Amino acid sequence: MRGPGRWWRRKTTPEKVETYTRWSFHFFAVMEFFSVGLTSVAPLGPRLGTAVMLVVGVHATLCFVTVSAAVDWTRGRRPQPVGLLWALAAVTAVIAAAAIALAEHGPEGEGFDTAAGGVFGVILIFGPGIIALGVRDRRRAFGIAAAFAAGTWIVTFAIGASALTALFTALIVLAGGMFIAFTAVFSVWLLDAVYELDEARETRTRLAVAEERLRFGRDLHDVMGRNLAVIALKSELAVQLAQRGRPEAVAQMVEVQRLAHESQREVREVVRGYREADLGSELAGAQGVLTAAGIDCTITGPVPAGLPAGVQSALGWVVREAATNVLRHGDASWCRVRLSTAEGRVVLSVENDGAAAAGQGSTGPAGSGPAGSGPAGSGLAGLRERLAGIDGTLEAGPVDKGRFMLTARIPLPAPAAPAGTAHARAGVGDITR
Repeated sequence: MRGPGRWWRRKTTPEKVETYTRWSFHFFAVMEFFSVGLTSVAPLGPRLGTAVMLVVGVHATLCFVTVSAAVDWTRGRRPQPVGLLWALAAVTAVIAAAAIALAEHGPEGEGFDTAAGGVFGVILIFGPGIIALGVRDRRRAFGIAAAFAAGTWIVTFAIGASALTALFTALIVLAGGMFIAFTAVFSVWLLDAVYELDEARETRTRLAVAEERLRFGRDLHDVMGRNLAVIALKSELAVQLAQRGRPEAVAQMVEVQRLAHESQREVREVVRGYREADLGSELAGAQGVLTAAGIDCTITGPVPAGLPAGVQSALGWVVREAATNVLRHGDASWCRVRLSTAEGRVVLSVENDGAAAAGQGSTGPAGSGPAGSGPAGSGLAGLRERLAGIDGTLEAGPVDKGRFMLTARIPLPAPAAPAGTAHARAGVGDITR
């Protein structure tokens, strides 16, 4: 069943930060309309109040649209919304001038002056702050707020206010506009930093894969390079001997055949060593990689002594796949790995808190398919096949409160009975017959 927060939990960390940034500035526009638009109807009267509410609504809507366009521009999805920025600046200036003119020359009354002053202040604070969201240069962003504050002083002083009153009003507009502009600049910087960190993590993952491929290529070259060179040389010698009718050509071809079989054996050994995973090394490697990615990883339980190589290799692959899923498909902040033995089985469980964003694949016991088509589905299916070869089981799926758990259980081989015990049992059998 899909929970109400599934839409949010499925987002990656950069997408969550972008959504938070976008709707925080959208909220400024909504707050502007409800704080000074709707509240102006009562003190200004039905006709004038409704007109002011509609004007403030137009400004809030323009701010709303500008926020969406500016955030998309910061992420490179569209060109800079220059036209919207100029339109918002013009509408802000016109509404602010009209509000202060109403306050000076409109009907007398404390409620009327308060409503007009509220429209004037909020419009001049939110407008420059929203414009700063669509400006790349920080100095220019703060300069816009300062320019509106300077314009406030000039207009206020020009319509008859005292120099001190005009200066006080301009300082209020300057402080509020600078705060919103700083919020916009910092939000854009934080959003860019989060996306860059996410790209760096993806790059690090790709580099790790590329490094492993290079290592395998070097190992394969070291194994095959010499043998292939000798095979080519002996084949050329055998051809020349055969052309001359020399019997030594047969011996050279026998040697070529031997080298080819030897190369096949060495390649199989390289591939086998590449595929086999040491459990201790995989646990240490997974902890190091997850910790480097900012995920708190704890490992409890030692590797059981005398664990068969096949069981170690299978569990090593489980650790490797689980760590990969946490890194690539999830948004986890912690991961816990537990290793234990109980009832003749070794149990490995990997738990993290990135279930919903991960789509980490699947539910149910081994042999059952994934519940959904997640990116990790094929990886978990491969693990199930690997564990089934040694009578093991794999369970993977989300648990409560956004946690995801993967549990592998592999039966341990029964210890061989001592020779004396076997003879005693045989003697008992002879007596009972």
